[in-house]
This record gives sequence, structure tokens and C-alpha cells, in this order.
Amino acid sequence: MDGSTSVWILGGYQSDFARNLAKEDRDFAALTAEVVDATLAAAKIDAVDIGVVHVANAFGEMFAAQGHLGAMPATVCDGLWDTPASRHEAACASGSVAALSAMADLRSGAYDAALVMGMELEKTVPGDIAAQHLGAAAWTGHEGAEARYVWPSMFAQVADEYDRRYGLDDQHLRAIAQLNFANARRNPNAQTRGWTVPDPITDDDTTNPITEGRLRRFDCSQMTDGGAGLVLVNDNYLRDHPTARPIGRVEGWGHRTVGLGLRQKLDRAADDPYVLPHVRAAVLDALRRAQLTLDDVGGFEVHDCFTPSEYLAIDHIGLTGPGESWKAIENGEIEIDGRLPINPSGGLIGGGHPVGASGVRMLLDAAKQVSGAAGEYQVENAKAFGTLNFGGSTATTVSFLVGATEGA
Repeated sequence: MDGSTSVWILGGYQSDFARNLAKEDRDFAALTAEVVDATLAAAKIDAVDIGVVHVANAFGEMFAAQGHLGAMPATVCDGLWDTPASRHEAACASGSVAALSAMADLRSGAYDAALVMGMELEKTVPGDIAAQHLGAAAWTGHEGAEARYVWPSMFAQVADEYDRRYGLDDQHLRAIAQLNFANARRNPNAQTRGWTVPDPITDDDTTNPITEGRLRRFDCSQMTDGGAGLVLVNDNYLRDHPTARPIGRVEGWGHRTVGLGLRQKLDRAADDPYVLPHVRAAVLDALRRAQLTLDDVGGFEVHDCFTPSEYLAIDHIGLTGPGESWKAIENGEIEIDGRLPINPSGGLIGGGHPVGASGVRMLLDAAKQVSGAAGEYQVENAKAFGTLNFGGSTATTVSFLVGATEGA
């Protein structure tokens, strides 16, 4: 990572994304307490040694009538009373933006240890109401009015743009879903690990009905309750705590923000070989800062909110040329033992997508991979691992590269 101060991942925690916290009568306070306590325990650090807290949450006011979530950690953890904290909202990229803010704090030297956590409650309301709430991350009043479900409609349009430019076989979208559900069965925290999913997933209107456009039920990630947390520290912390054993090092990052409207993005990129070139730029920024090439990376956790978003990720990461993601799918390159495994955790489709937590969860999974702690979904010999996290229709895009910690 460029600059004089490194950022290390000391430890982290993910809740079980299969749980329904509303049915457990657990609110944001209970979820926060669980994530804070388990994250600190995993990182082997006391709350009083945390210098700053960054909380990611996108939709607390809508789903639970609860805002001001930056203050929730101190509400439930006495050791964080008086500790500076803030909340970050960038739709589905909220967790990554919170992590970026914590990194800036650590690299400035203002603080030596930061708690980053993301959380979301989405099962407090019926599914159609939940979909309406999530639609607030689009360009309200300017797009999506004709759709019953805004986000499936948006990413169906992304698939349609690929089809217009390069051709797109929907069976390649089904194959992405099939793989992510299969990977999720290896992950003890995955939302769908116990699901029975058709094999193969087909265009059957009974088992896999249309949601919006060309997207069907199994092309879509789920409504999810859950949280994830990380403790990030800088070089000063490691010097002062020589027995600390970080599980990963943030080697590089990329962060690009463009306009809210999907049509804005597609129109501006009409003459570019990449459908959404700012996504490509975010990944290239992360690789450049890490001083790595794609050949150095063991795999990626990417934002498969819908199958077209993973299709987009494959060529924008650079695994294939523009519009050729299908080649990596057909050749098995994205499978857990392939050239560049993608979403070995199950991703969002298989693993779950509590919106504010997803970016944090991806970073945690990357650290698990490079420290050999991913269990049944471990990628062999992963010395560096990437993330690619989108907010909205990629209006906010963040990519991280995490490296192993030999010599820390």
C-alpha cells in the first residue's frame, strides 16, 4: 500500500446470515452488542483500546425507525463510551466506505486502532415493502418508477446492455447463481447453506419465476439480517503490542463515485469497451496501490447482488476482455479451484446481503482467505485476495486488496 503507514486487519466476526432477527425479537442494540463483543474477542483487543469506531448502515430509519447508529456501540458497550464514532451510508457500499474512513484515521496517526462494523435489519417488514425501502438508493423520482422491484429491474438493464453490445446467454447468469449457491453450502454463516436449489437452475417458471425483465428468482440476492465487524490497526499499534497477530494487511484500495442514475452511466460509457468503466478504474486503482497484478491475486469476493453484477465484475476485474465474461464461466475459471475463484463464500446470492454489512463481510472473508482461516471454502495458496463492492447501480464502487501478514 502506498504511503508510510500500513493498515492491518487484527480480527473480525460475521453473524449467521440465515437468522431472522425480528423473529428472535432482537433489535439493533442486540445485533450491535453481538457484533462488537465477538469482533473484539476475535481481535483479542479490549474496547477501551479502540480509538475510533466507524459504523456502516444504509436503511436503519426505514426498516427499524432507528437512526444515529454511530452512537449504538457506546449504547451497548461501556468500554466504548466516550470513543469517537460515526455512521456511514453509501447504499450497498456502506461497509467499504466505513472501512476507508477508518483507514484514513489510522494512516493519519490520529488513532491506532479502529472498530469497523456494518449491520442491517431487513426482515422487519414484508418483502415488497423491503424492496421499496431499498429503492431509495436509486435516483428517486428519476428512474425505476415503472418497475415493481427497482433493483432487479436495474440489473436486468445491465444485462440487456451487455446483450446489446456483446450478446448475452442467460444460461451464463444461471451458472453464476448455481456456483454461488454451491459455494454457500461450504460456509457455516451463509444464508442459503441449507436451501434446496434446483440443479441445474433453469428458466422454469414454477421453481425459478421471473422477478423483473430477464432476471429470475435465483438471479437475486436475498433480504438478510446480520452484521460483520473488523478491528483495523496501524504500525504504531503493532509496535506497541508486539504479541498482536494480524490476519491480513490492506495492500491497496480503489474508490470511485459517479452519478446515481443507471442511464447516466450507460450513456456516458456508450463508446467505452467496458459497460461501466469507473468500476474497472476502481479495481485498477486497488491493484496499482497494492503494486500487484491480477496474476498475484488468489481470488475475489464481488458484489453479486444480482447475477449480472457478477457477470460485470468478471470482465471489469480483468479476468476476461470486455464482454467476454462468459468465457471464464464456461472454462471454470471462477470456481473455487479455478484460475481466479470468485465468491468462494457464496457471495451475496448464496451468502446473504445485509446491505450495510456486505462490504465489511467481504473484507473479513478476504482476510480469512489470506490467513488460511476460511475453512471449507478456503482457496488454496491465497496470498492476496480482492473485494469489489457496489452501492446502488455502481454509483459508489470500492475495491480492496488484502495480503498475507508474514513478517508482520
